[in-house]
Amino acid sequence: MFELLTTFSWQELRQHPWRNAAAVLAVMLGVALAFSVHLINNSALDEFAQAARSVGGQSDLEVSGVQGHFDQVLFKKIAQTSGVAMASPILELSSYVMTPQGKRGLRVVGVDALSVFGISPDLMPLPEGQPAAQPGQIDRWVLFAPGQIFLNAAAKRMVWPTAAEPAAPSAGPSAAATPPAGALQLQSGMVWVDAHVAGSVRASGPALAVMDLGAAQDLFNKPGQLTRIDLRLQAGVDRDAFARQLQAAPDWPADVRVALPQEAESQINNLSRAYRVNLTVLALIALFTGAFLVFSVLSLSVAKRAQQFALLGVLGLSGRDRLKLVLWESLALGLVGSLAGLALGTGLAALALGLLGGDLGGGFFSGATPSLQFSPIAALVYGTLGVVAALVGGWWPARTAQQLPSAQTLKGLGNLGAGSKSHWVSLILIAIGAVLTRAPPLFGIPLAAYVSVGMLLVGGITALPWLIGLLLGWLAPRLSRQTLPLLAVERARRQRDTAAVAVSGVVASLSLAVALTVMVASFRDSVTQWLDRILPADLYVRSATGMGSSDTVFFTPDFVQTAAQLPGVKKLQAQRMLSLSLDSSLPAVALLARELGDPARSLPLLAPPLPAPPGQIGVYVSEAVVDLHGARLGQPLPELSKAFRPIALINKWPTAIFFVAGVWRDYARQSGSIAMDLADFRRITNDQRANDLALWLDQPEDAARVQQALQALAGRNTPQNTSGDSGDSGHGDLLDIGTSAQIRALSLKIFDRSFAVTYWLQAVAIGIGLFGVAASFSAQVLSRRKEFGLLAHLGLTRRQILTVVALEGLAWTTLGAMAGLGLGLVVALVLVLVVNPQSFHWTMDLMLPWAKLLTLCLAVVASGTLTAWLAARAAAGRDAVLAVKEDW
Repeated sequence: MFELLTTFSWQELRQHPWRNAAAVLAVMLGVALAFSVHLINNSALDEFAQAARSVGGQSDLEVSGVQGHFDQVLFKKIAQTSGVAMASPILELSSYVMTPQGKRGLRVVGVDALSVFGISPDLMPLPEGQPAAQPGQIDRWVLFAPGQIFLNAAAKRMVWPTAAEPAAPSAGPSAAATPPAGALQLQSGMVWVDAHVAGSVRASGPALAVMDLGAAQDLFNKPGQLTRIDLRLQAGVDRDAFARQLQAAPDWPADVRVALPQEAESQINNLSRAYRVNLTVLALIALFTGAFLVFSVLSLSVAKRAQQFALLGVLGLSGRDRLKLVLWESLALGLVGSLAGLALGTGLAALALGLLGGDLGGGFFSGATPSLQFSPIAALVYGTLGVVAALVGGWWPARTAQQLPSAQTLKGLGNLGAGSKSHWVSLILIAIGAVLTRAPPLFGIPLAAYVSVGMLLVGGITALPWLIGLLLGWLAPRLSRQTLPLLAVERARRQRDTAAVAVSGVVASLSLAVALTVMVASFRDSVTQWLDRILPADLYVRSATGMGSSDTVFFTPDFVQTAAQLPGVKKLQAQRMLSLSLDSSLPAVALLARELGDPARSLPLLAPPLPAPPGQIGVYVSEAVVDLHGARLGQPLPELSKAFRPIALINKWPTAIFFVAGVWRDYARQSGSIAMDLADFRRITNDQRANDLALWLDQPEDAARVQQALQALAGRNTPQNTSGDSGDSGHGDLLDIGTSAQIRALSLKIFDRSFAVTYWLQAVAIGIGLFGVAASFSAQVLSRRKEFGLLAHLGLTRRQILTVVALEGLAWTTLGAMAGLGLGLVVALVLVLVVNPQSFHWTMDLMLPWAKLLTLCLAVVASGTLTAWLAARAAAGRDAVLAVKEDW
């Protein structure tokens, strides 16, 4: 029996290669998209973890500053503590280097060459011509020389992207394997400082430069400062107990903590988890709709072979065996599609990593160029998902083949999809989906919301027969005088299960397309309004593109004062940015100190601001700070007071001096941000530096002239520009300048590029849904050839029969479009109001792009009607009339 079933299935698959290829293609696309997203994200995470381990070395503990830097006097005390086998002081900075493509971000690490090799060998500087296997023979005087830097492979490629690299002064035995020596310029504050490439380091990951600790402190004006101390403990020392012992010491600084070296890796993994999961769920949409295409293809196959199945039933093949036969076919389609999808997904991931890196638009792995990390376990999981999707899609046609009445089907009177089911199950599924929208996220992921979307989709689709019966029951009496429309509506009404089968693919794909369209439109409209609120000035200037370099690259008070006095500048406002750690287990938040004035006008607040109580300072937190750190409107924020202690001038800092006066939307910083008035910040810290400048001009059209003046001012602040010119030597690269219109256009361009994949997925979903309609209509029409012959014998012309079928298609697809639109709007509400806030900790306003939505619906209706007419044209010819004679 097994051999008979497989032979029968194989012959069917071979006879219709193009039709089956469409189902294979749908499964393949779903598996490929989901698997490629998984490979890209996991490869980026693995590369980040390797880079963190390469820089962190083999330390047992890390002593680090809560807010960045701490006094290096702590190093001597820790190094002499009992239980410490080795201690390595580190100073980490983020700066910029001048390259042929302009200035690029560069991570600079200052190390002690005498101790770094014992803990972090990949950070050991290797001078030109020095083999890596002989660290003990390194000329250490070269390592201590001022301005000497050592680049890793990524930094070398960034600085010298072509083969035309500066030659080394001397060529030793291994000179060809080491980076060439040459002069570079690094940015410190608002000046370029000279550095000399003296060798390499083996550290992997993004661009990295290593130099002597003292030289780094001098070059970047960080005297006596460290960012961390890597510790190697003696054998037998309990790591956790030792960490508690250090921090329990009475003279232990409050701004220094002891942590495990994997903490940074854990933070980036937690921060990017929601982004990665959302991308994967989005990619699985194609697999979800692919299941409906498998359903449509096998429905057509079962319809065309209905009499064959009936004959096999008469000859003794049981209904259970017929069910297995169709499932074998769906299994074959799933296996082929999954294997092809895994291969395609691997290729897409390799291509994306080579061209785009591991970022995928999220900003978590920018600068990383990871290599592909293939995972057999992940391949098995996603391949299994593809097979399961195909089996789910083939289950209903298989049940149809199992339940075919043999005698009636042999006479052409079989009814595909017959049977009525209670709508209460559908309503229960919808109710469960509505309840799940109130559930909180798990591990920062809106798992309940995803299940809710699935429940709503399944409940809505299974409720189609009931909805179709209600609507067509209301419509039928109103068409009692129209023969052909009444005939079409009555048949669709009496065969509402059949109609539901035909339009289920449309409802599934259209509802997802509508939901994605509404979500993207709402997000884009909210971002546009947000940009209008936060970009009121005519011109913006910033010293650093990232938060990490805000303490290394900045505007001095003199620069700000001179810029405010430039001709054409009417008003200037400065902003200072800092990275503050409120919770060691979470990424740092961004502190934005700026001139707030009226916060209700300068910030996109969710509610009117509250006045701060006497003796407290009002701050305005983003929604992420509320979700992640428990900040509450109208309550003190003691975590911020604690974070301010290391940078404040007051020794005894109160525990509740900051007051949450407002909550605002910030679409730029997912980990959270806090805005406070610049005057309060400077009074507390005496930090007069700035990172961003907002300029209002007398004549906004003179922005180009003011930009040139700012670039000239930056050039005069650079020691190398001794000619007294206006900065034409390229020192304007110190500044990132843009008008509000340019920044808005660039931000929206980045947004559209990040969401481009959703538009493609919508097109794929709609295409699969329309193909499902075509296959379903073809299946239904082909099974009705004798019905068409009977209508012809009763006097209906071929044109009238085509009109009836076209009207049926119009009725079915119109109902499907209405159901898909309504269900899509419900799913969109879940995505906008639940999934996005729980995933990314920001809210948005619901925006309904009715023009796009109606265009989608009209395209589906027109395509479905045309498909029904074409299918009827193929089935309602002379063969249909002759088919009736088979029963005479």
